[in-house]
Order: sequence, then C-alpha cells, then structure tokens
Amino acid sequence: MEMQQFHYDNKIVTKFLYATIIFGVVGMVVGLLLAFMFLFPNLTDGISWLSFGRLRPLHTNAVIFAFVGNAMFAGVYYSLQRLLKTRMASDLLSNINFWGWQLIIVAAAITLPLGITTSKEYAELEWPIDIAIALVWVVFGVNMIWTILKRRQRHLYVAVWFYIATFVTVAVLHIFNSLELPVSGLKSYSVYAGVQDALVQWWYGHNAVAFFLTTPFLGLMYYFVPKAANRPVYSYRLSIVHFWSLIFIYIWAGPHHLLYTALPEWAQNLGVTFSVMLLMPSWGGMINGLLTLRGAWDKVRTDPVLKFLVVAITGYGMATFEGPTLSLKNVNAIAHFTDWIIAHVHVGALAWNGFMAFGIIYYLIPRLFKTKLYSLGLANLHFWLGTLGIIIYALPMYVAGFTQASMWKQFNPDGTLVYGNFLETVTEIIPMYWMRAIGGTLYIVGMLILVYNVIATVRSGSKVQDEAAEAPALERVTKRRTANEGWHTWLERRPIQLTLLATVAILIGGIIQIVPTIMVKSNIPTIASVKPYTPLELEGRDIYIREGCVGCHSQMIRPFRSEVERYGEYSKAGEYVYDHPFLWGSKRTGPDLHRIGGKYSDNWHFNHMYDPQSTSSGSIMPRYQWLIKNELDKSQTEAKMKTMVSLGVPYSDEEIASAQQSMLEQGTQIEENLYSDPDFAKTYEADKKYAAESGEAFVEMKNREITALIAYLQRLGTDIKVETAQK
Repeated sequence: MEMQQFHYDNKIVTKFLYATIIFGVVGMVVGLLLAFMFLFPNLTDGISWLSFGRLRPLHTNAVIFAFVGNAMFAGVYYSLQRLLKTRMASDLLSNINFWGWQLIIVAAAITLPLGITTSKEYAELEWPIDIAIALVWVVFGVNMIWTILKRRQRHLYVAVWFYIATFVTVAVLHIFNSLELPVSGLKSYSVYAGVQDALVQWWYGHNAVAFFLTTPFLGLMYYFVPKAANRPVYSYRLSIVHFWSLIFIYIWAGPHHLLYTALPEWAQNLGVTFSVMLLMPSWGGMINGLLTLRGAWDKVRTDPVLKFLVVAITGYGMATFEGPTLSLKNVNAIAHFTDWIIAHVHVGALAWNGFMAFGIIYYLIPRLFKTKLYSLGLANLHFWLGTLGIIIYALPMYVAGFTQASMWKQFNPDGTLVYGNFLETVTEIIPMYWMRAIGGTLYIVGMLILVYNVIATVRSGSKVQDEAAEAPALERVTKRRTANEGWHTWLERRPIQLTLLATVAILIGGIIQIVPTIMVKSNIPTIASVKPYTPLELEGRDIYIREGCVGCHSQMIRPFRSEVERYGEYSKAGEYVYDHPFLWGSKRTGPDLHRIGGKYSDNWHFNHMYDPQSTSSGSIMPRYQWLIKNELDKSQTEAKMKTMVSLGVPYSDEEIASAQQSMLEQGTQIEENLYSDPDFAKTYEADKKYAAESGEAFVEMKNREITALIAYLQRLGTDIKVETAQK
C-alpha cells in the first residue's frame, strides 16, 4: 500500500492556544472585577465604560467566545488533522478563521464597554459584528468539511461527529437569533418582540451552552482523554447513543429558562420534558469519558493533564444533572432569578470548560514544542488552586441562592411579606459574595501559574510548525452499505449524509417550538390598552439597554403570591408586543421593575441614579452620574421609530414627524416635576448660573439622558390596571 507524506499544520494550533491563554486571563480578570463590584459598588465610580452593566457582557463574551472559543478551535484543528490523517484543507482559511475571530473579539471588547449592545444574553454584539461572526464561522465550517472530504482515514471518529454538529447548529442558532433590523451602523432592533423574542433568545442561549460550550468539548474529550490515558474509548455503542440523543434532545430544552413566565404553557412543558430527558445522554457521555480511564487511575494521580480532564468531566456530570433538576417547575420556582443559577453556570464554565481547556493546553504545548512541560509541580499546584477556587466560588453561591429564595417567599401571619424591603435579601448574602471573590481570585492565580509554566516550556523547546506525517491513500469503496456493515458504520464514511442527518435532528425541535409561537397569533393574546412607547420613552429604553440594567433587574413578575405581593400584578404576554428586544432578565440582583412605573416620584428616580445609597441604604447598585450630565442624542429618534414601524409597531406618520416636539413636551413635564425638590432646584439653578458666567454650554434637564430614562421607568407596567404592591 502506497504511503503518502504530508505535514500537519501546527502553526494554527499554536496561534489559537496563545489566544486562549491571553483572553482567558483578560476574561477572568474582568470577572473578578465584577465580583468585587458587588462588595464595592462604586469601585469604578464615574467611569461609564467600566460600569457593572457594561462590563458584565464583556466578561461573558470574553470567557465564552474568546477563552473557550479559542480553546475549542485549537483542539479541533489539532485533533481533526490527526483523526483524518491529513493537513487542513486550506492554510488560508485557517488563518482567516484565526484573525477574523480575534478581530471579532477586539470589536466586542471595544463596543460592549461603550454600551453598544443588543442586550440579548450571549448575543449582545451588534449587527455588523454578528455578520462577521457568521462569515468567520462559515470559513471554519468550509475548511473543516473540505478537510473531511480529503481525508485519508475512511471512518469518521466520534469526535468528528461532534465537531460537525457544532458547526451546523451554531450557524443555525446564531443566524436566527441575530435577525435584526438596523437603525444605523451600530444600532439595531430584534425582528422578534416580547414573548417571541424571549423564546428565540433562550432557544439560542440554552443551545449556545449546548453546542458551543458542550458538544465541541465532548468531541475534544473523546480525543484527548484516550490520548492522554493511552486507553481506547470505553464504549463505541454508547458514543453513538450519546451523540444522536444529545443533539436531538438538547435543542428542545430552551424554554426551561422561561418557566412561569408569559411564554405559552405548552412551550414551557415541552422544555421541561426534554430537559429531564437530557439527563440520560449527558450522563452517558460522562460515563463514557470516565470509564475510558479504567486501568489508568494510577496515571491520573501523577499526570496533571488527566487530573484536569477528570475534574472537567466530573464538573460536566454535575452541571448536566443540575440542569434537568432546575428545569423541574417546583425547583425552578425557587432557583430562578437567584444566585443558585450563577453557581450552576460557573460549575460548568470553571470546571467543564476551564479545566478541559487547561488540560488541553498542558497536553499540547510540550508536543508542539518538542519538549517536556517545564514544571509538573506548578501544573499540579494550578490544579489544586483551581479546584479549591471552584469550590469556594460555587458553594457560597448555592447558599446565597437558597437564602434569597427563602427570604423572597416568607410571609408574616397577617399576610404581609416578612422581608418587604428587597435590600434585606441583598445585605444578608454579602458574606457569600466575599467568598465568591476569594474563590475567583484563587482560580485566576492558578491561571497565572499556567501562563508562567507555558512561557517557560516554550522557551525550553523548539517550535515544530509543520509536523511530518505519513498515511496510506484512501481507497475508493462502494457508496452502498455492504452485507456486514452496520448502518452507523456506513454513515461514518459518508460525511455529507451524516451532516445532513445531524442538521435534521437539530431542526426538528426548533421548528416545532418556535414556528407556532411566531406564526399563531393566539399564542400571544393582545391587550387593547397596551400602546407603543413615546419617542422619549423609546430613547430611555435604549439607555436602559446601553447601561446593561437588564443584567441586574428582571421585567417579568411570575404568578406567585410572593411576587404579586412584592411587585404587583403578574406579567401578561400581551404587555410585551412592542418590546424589541425583550428585557425579562435572568437574574435579580435588584428588584423586578415591570411595575415600577408610578411607584416612585421622578425625584426619587433622579436621586437613585445619581447616588443609589442616598435613596436605598445598603444598596450595591453603582452610581450612574453621567446620565445626569449627558445630553440626550435625539438625532436618530425618527429613524428608530421608522424601524419599529417596519417591525410592526403602529407609529403613525404624524407621531414620527412630531417626535422632537413630543420629547420636548414630555421632558419639560419631567423637569417641572424634578423642580418640586428644593435641593434639585437649588443645584440646578446654580449650574445654570455657573454656565452663564463661564460661557459654557448648558444643557437643560429636559434634554438630558436621565430625563429619558425616567420617562421609560415611569411607563413600565402602567398599560394595564395593577394592584398596589409593597415597595
């Protein structure tokens, strides 16, 4: 049999590994800064681009797409070439993938702190960057499939199945969730509204976790665990069941993020059913990974690579047990909106993704530089610091979640809330926030040890950019199944059919859930009294989005006695029909705001944004003083309204034409309301006098950003008649 010589491309793998390490440090440092902001809310006082609301999406995007994403690409590019016995089909496409992805990350790092965001969780980037993501992702997929077609290994190994499913599904999720109508070069509105937007977003959000953070890493598990342990995969049959059941079931589970909300009941129940079913394939994968190490446990005790991989798989098992548990309605009623969810997410992120990435880095760096790891001792120290960091981070967050849920739901014998003031539930869990910050610090210290260890290892070795290899040419065989060939064995040598079948498997659930919600109007009952936002309220809503308020405040009152008593009448689907995008939120660091309109005076909101501690003693909300100073940009208001009309919001031509006058009148009324506070009037008049004497431009309060935000907040929840709730 003729042997063919070729070279593996190690250059692309090394580039992605370096990016993984650099952005890993950046993303984790931003996360640690956010953790300390819970303890010192004014840590970045006065710097708008370093405020909590703007940095939170930067942290999630940096960790998910920069750290984990680059680790995924590094592992895929390394393993794919060796599993297929060929070099990547195109060095050019590989490099476009690398540099394009890094430019996207840099664009995110610039735009998100500037408040340029769609607010949709894990999909905050604006439309030009969304297009870039789609293009770069297609480049990756084309390169991968092209490489598969020119392979020298007939059958596709299980890892490759997961890579194919990842490419197809992430493309579908990203494109459909990112459908938006541009207003300008860096501003757009989601084509979906309210309930529909929520369903599409969490179809995407849940499955971004599934198909960006899970399936590619399962593929990497199936490659690196056997390689590091020098053992075969425990069960080929289990891997088949694991793969097909996982990709089919996972796509249905998104609605479990929206239980007890305004989402139609049938969609919620579908999400619960498939979420519970998801436990079986998830644990099948975990079992397959751990049992691959049978007979290699002595090596696990001494090899830091295997230590990281074992804890990663264990973390995956814990997270995938907890996910279905959290989808049960009685459990979700307790956990949702609390810090329990933060603990759950970070067990997956820190243990599964983080430790898998660390294990892969420690495995690859010595091989890419033909040397030994500089220090096994430092790698082991990193392992123990990281493990301890995860424990110290997660356990207090579970306690915080249980504490919040308990305090939110307690009633006195007379039927009033025991903890009527939301702040009482915040101050009670501050010690847990301290523990989280300590755990996060330990985790980052471990990461810095990895950085040092990698640098020392690289310096001691020599880079092998093009690694020589040889393999026999692939012989042509019949396309039909042979007499003794199993159906899946046949499928493994037919990559196009496998890809198409995987695509069908992931589309079924999405179509059944989303199409009826969007197309059948009876799923979203309309309410006659619900009207579009005024021009000033629309501008205020965009400021709310820009500042990331949705990261701490929900706008979804669930039909629980405790929530109705605390916030007011539970939320109805028809109230959100003009919300592009939806702003239901997923975490309550502060109270729900859906019925905030009319509860407090304009002065209260003004003072609350200027200095939250002045109105709410003990608040951990930072100051937003730039909103008081900034002039409201009204230049795009008409364009925004016209875009909304294209999306079905019934603004008339007259309303659009008179938008500036409408904003002036509503802003003037709010300014007059603010004058009722003597302290405000005195300060405001002093500012006017100073501006006149100094010759500086003076922006009247009716034209400032704070006025638009107040207009929006005072509108929330007032379209329908609601009961008075405790403050």
